[in-house]
Parts: sequence; C-alpha cells; structure tokens
Amino acid sequence: MEKPHYHGHRKRLKERFVESLKTNVTNSIPDYEIVEMLLFYCVPRRDVKELAKDILKDFGSLSNLLTADINKLSENKNIPQSFTSLVKVINEASLRMLKEKAAEKSVLSSWQELLDYCKAAMAFEENEQFRIIFLDQKNKIIADEVQQRGTVDETPIYPREVVKRALFLNASSIIIAHNHPSGDPTPSKADIEITENLEKALDAIDIKLHDHLIIAKDKHFSFAGNGLLG
Repeated sequence: MEKPHYHGHRKRLKERFVESLKTNVTNSIPDYEIVEMLLFYCVPRRDVKELAKDILKDFGSLSNLLTADINKLSENKNIPQSFTSLVKVINEASLRMLKEKAAEKSVLSSWQELLDYCKAAMAFEENEQFRIIFLDQKNKIIADEVQQRGTVDETPIYPREVVKRALFLNASSIIIAHNHPSGDPTPSKADIEITENLEKALDAIDIKLHDHLIIAKDKHFSFAGNGLLG
C-alpha cells in the first residue's frame, strides 16, 4: 500500500523543532508549524498542515490565537475541542511564568518583566479591564487583581473600592493598568481624570501610585513616564 504524502512528517517536524531549540534558532520555525505541532496532540493520524494555516488565518496571528477568549475558540468550526483546552493551558502557564518572574524582586527594578506580564495578560483582550497590582514596602507584588471589566471602550473605576482593597491588603503602593482594545494607548480625558482622582485618594492614606499603564497590542503608555503623576 502506498504511504500518504505526509508519512513521517510529524516526526521530521518535531526533530527539526528540537534541533532549532538546541541551536537557538526557533524563529526558523514558521507560526503555522507551531500550530501544526499543537494539533499533533489533538488530531491523530492525518495531515493537519492546512488546518493549522486555516486556524492562523481565522485569528490573524499566533498571539491572537493563544490569547483568544475560550468562547471564541470554541465557536470556531476549524478547532477541535481538545485543541481549545490545550491552547488555554499553554496561555495560562505562560501568564503564570511571567507573573512569577515579575514577582521575584522589586517591581521597580524589574520593570520590563512587569510590562511583559501586563501585555501578555491584557493586550489581546477584546474588552477593557482594569488591573491593580498591590505592592509591599519593598515594592514586591502582594496581589494582582482584575477589579473591573467594561465594554469595548469603557471600564468603570471607583477610587473608593481601590482604596478599600489596598488597605485590606496592607499595601504600601500600587500600580494600575488597563487595556485599550482599539490598539491606541493614548489616554482619554476620562483616563486622566480617573488617575488624578485615584492618586489623590491614595495620597490621603499615604499609599503611593507608582504608575498607570495603558496597554495596547503593540504599544503601551506610562503616566509616570510621561509626567502625568505627581
């Protein structure tokens, strides 16, 4: 019996990937082949190259796929249920790794790790969310919480609730972050007003607001970095 054209392809692709890891040239593996290898664990004994390409086309990029909402993944006719679970496990593991790296030392001395975590956690969200990172006296993370979720372009923020939570956690300072699904991290008038109100409320109880980060897919905006905090 003639063997299918893809016979041995899975083994060869896995070997090529392992070799790319050893030589530190993983960028030689195209995104569709990464998706293809994930599909190997969900779709047995068939060629999944075109399926991998279709899935990438549906989501636009590998990042969009890995960070996609579980409902969006489940509704896609090209995606097996087991693949949805695998993608979300990978995404969650990545977030926890980045969070652990950011929490290992003072946030102020590991700022890039914090940005990497915030971008991974928020940049690809389709709706706005407001995240608060509570810090101790050594500026190490006590807690990281999503306080509010909003519509595609609005998240309600209540300074009183932020202050209440900061006092409960005995935080010495906080960093706030929210995402702009539009892709433009430029702060709105409401963003500026909310930040000013929150900074005043925190100052009254001697808690420092280190920064307000606006996260977009490819960019971010720092209130502190742009002189918008006292």
